[in-house]
Amino acid sequence: MARLNVNPTRMELSNLKRKLATARRGHKLLKDKRDELMRQFLDIVKNCQLLRLEVEKELQQAYQGFAAASALLPPEMLEQAFLYPKQSVEIDMSFKNVMSVSVPVYEIKTKTDDTADIFPYSFATTPGELDDSVMKLSELLQKLLKLAEMEKTVKLLAQEIEKTRRRVNALEYVMIPQYQETIRYIVMKLDENERGNTTRLMKVKDMMLQQAGYGEG
Repeated sequence: MARLNVNPTRMELSNLKRKLATARRGHKLLKDKRDELMRQFLDIVKNCQLLRLEVEKELQQAYQGFAAASALLPPEMLEQAFLYPKQSVEIDMSFKNVMSVSVPVYEIKTKTDDTADIFPYSFATTPGELDDSVMKLSELLQKLLKLAEMEKTVKLLAQEIEKTRRRVNALEYVMIPQYQETIRYIVMKLDENERGNTTRLMKVKDMMLQQAGYGEG
């Protein structure tokens, strides 16, 4: 691991030790965040898969009802039945925070609160299969939105997990080893300087003693 290009001084050593301590704390926090993100990600993926199977099954049932109604009604009558809808739907989107990730929350708002307004036609002119299918699709709308919300959350969490994983790896395999290697280098240089200074002091002392001895003689 290549060390950092710094001057081998005690001040630089102190700075690097502080940076190393900060990097280790950051590494632990990011690992904890990554693990919690993974836990929530897997939980949401599992629930998302179950909800998708449920939605697909109920959609199939609703389509079967429409197919049965289509067999009983001429195409023009079926088209006319839905020509003038009484109900309108809006979707509001807000956000919630999941481990520092903003994920969407969808909410349905209808023009009226009357559940009968989902039927834009007279019951006297349509078969019961059509009514059941319309009701089932109306009930499915909330589940479809929930599924979309969960799938978007899964995508956003996956992106955050990857980003966090890269940061953890950068700290673990690049920054922390660089700090450690540079600290070892500075300590070694300081020790060398210390030994060099000690050797010089001993030589100076010997010279002074020799000079003092010559003076006495």
